[in-house]
Amino acid sequence: MEAALIKVLLVEDDEDFAFLMKKLLSRQPDIQIVGYCGDEDTVMEMVRREIPDVVLMDLNLGNSSADGIRLSRQIRIETDAKVLILTALNTPDIIMRAAREAFASGYIFKNQLSFLVENIRAISKEYTAQEYLIASSALSILSDAEMAVFQIMMGKENDFHSSAKTLSNQKGRIIKKLGLKNQKELVHVFKMFFIGDQKG
Repeated sequence: MEAALIKVLLVEDDEDFAFLMKKLLSRQPDIQIVGYCGDEDTVMEMVRREIPDVVLMDLNLGNSSADGIRLSRQIRIETDAKVLILTALNTPDIIMRAAREAFASGYIFKNQLSFLVENIRAISKEYTAQEYLIASSALSILSDAEMAVFQIMMGKENDFHSSAKTLSNQKGRIIKKLGLKNQKELVHVFKMFFIGDQKG
């Protein structure tokens, strides 16, 4: 049986760079470019319509890196697509901010495109070491006590002696700290850490 193609959506506002990307990816027999978008206002519409496996996201889409971070985050929360951030910016503080806030699956510098195809293949099939590191960076804002509650939220046996109300309050604080709406979003974004049925 023939393996399914990896569906890729390219989000890039530099037309010349987008052309190079499309040329590179069109040579790959296992990758299908399902769309190209250079306008941030239509990104989510295209993601929902095309249902890509991987979204290649220009970090500096629009006016600033905040646009790429915001869209990457929205894609990861609302869909099952992995997001691979592309950037020419290699400033450590921008990289760390994107790692913490975008919930991305990977990060590629635009001058290192030789890694792109293998990264697309890897994140479309399984969770990568880079993906775990990025998720761990996002979770680094939690205290040790909050991380213990996070693990309960991800299915670990509840061996706390806190009341149900206290535990519920702790869960609410974690969700708020991560900028999410509810536990369902948390489990969706961090499902690489999910270990079983919810235990309370």
